[in-house]
Amino acid sequence: MQNKEIRLASRPTGLPAIENFQFVDTETPPLGEGEVLLRSLYISVDPYLRGRMREGKSYVAPFELGQVIESGGVGEVVESRSATFKPGDIVSGYLGWRLYNVAPDQQLMRTIPGVSPSTALGVLGMPGLTAYFGLLDIGKPKEGETVVVSGAAGAVGMTVAQIAKIQGCRVVGIAGSDEKNRYLRDELGVDATINYKTTKDMFSALKEACPGGIDVYFDNVGGPVSDAVYPLINDRARVVICGQISIYNSDKLDVGLRPQPFVLIHSALIQGFIITQYADGVAHLAQWFTGGQPKHAETIVDGFENTPKAFIALFSGENLGKQIVKC
Repeated sequence: MQNKEIRLASRPTGLPAIENFQFVDTETPPLGEGEVLLRSLYISVDPYLRGRMREGKSYVAPFELGQVIESGGVGEVVESRSATFKPGDIVSGYLGWRLYNVAPDQQLMRTIPGVSPSTALGVLGMPGLTAYFGLLDIGKPKEGETVVVSGAAGAVGMTVAQIAKIQGCRVVGIAGSDEKNRYLRDELGVDATINYKTTKDMFSALKEACPGGIDVYFDNVGGPVSDAVYPLINDRARVVICGQISIYNSDKLDVGLRPQPFVLIHSALIQGFIITQYADGVAHLAQWFTGGQPKHAETIVDGFENTPKAFIALFSGENLGKQIVKC
């Protein structure tokens, strides 16, 4: 079967460009025992993939030049040599940026019936689990506390904000447009919002939004936004380091405020985490979701050929919620 795939053609310098990707026509290999052939329905584009495009290993091995880009995906089984899946099943897994993927059945999971399959890449997938475990296991929010979320209009951030509200917290969201902040307030019930792109003094804005200080900070962005948070943390505050998208395209070491004095004075905790370190928590998220919480937003880009463009657009903050490509 004729196929098409997207490979890493060159390593980006700064913001990725279309020229860093290569479209290649290939043939789909025959199925082995226990494998299925999937037609791609949705492809997830995620900021962390930028790190895999660099040389050198961080927490995930880098893509090799000429290697097919891989991320979360949803596909329909069109052929099967598996006892687990049959043609017509809709499954999710870690898949290549291809029109058709051959995958072992043990690496796949059925999507949850009755909801859009794309939620397996967002609120009921890696972003949802990241929010769930990062906030509840590390942030440990308590009723009445103030939780600040940067990147609050992204797939992870908006789920964090809603889980914090479920826990009875006051939630302050930071996002990059008035439209996104209206969505956070009007649709998700966030108590206060800050547009970091138009706010000239983030510290003063945060101080006004958090008159009682900050108990939990869920950090998706790093950079100057996070620098403004540390002087406002309370005693025993918890800082959850989830992402640092503000520096992903930087080729130089980021230098900013040093948080250690504030952490020392307030006996605070700073902890990073990688979601693959955690066990499956989809069942609890699904129970909340089918009950109406948390809500979710998706920005869907049509066309397999637009996958690189959709990925690059992440770094200008064009998306509301999860950025997904519909093949």
